[in-house]
Amino acid sequence: MQADGPRACRFGRRWYLNNESWHPSVPPFGEMKCILCWCVSGETHCQRQECPPAACASPARRDNPCCSKCRS
Repeated sequence: MQADGPRACRFGRRWYLNNESWHPSVPPFGEMKCILCWCVSGETHCQRQECPPAACASPARRDNPCCSKCRS
């Protein structure tokens, strides 16, 4: 038996369409901007943003709140 079309994904209380991506919201922390989830044929996949290692003693988070950069 075949499905009528691509299946949606449920994450928490929300439904997402096939190929839709989102930043998950996790109570009590709120939206997790450093994690991206996406729906693939009814399965939810999530991945944390990968950051290159900072090559300094005291990195700061400037442009990207998920990754640290060395101060200029």
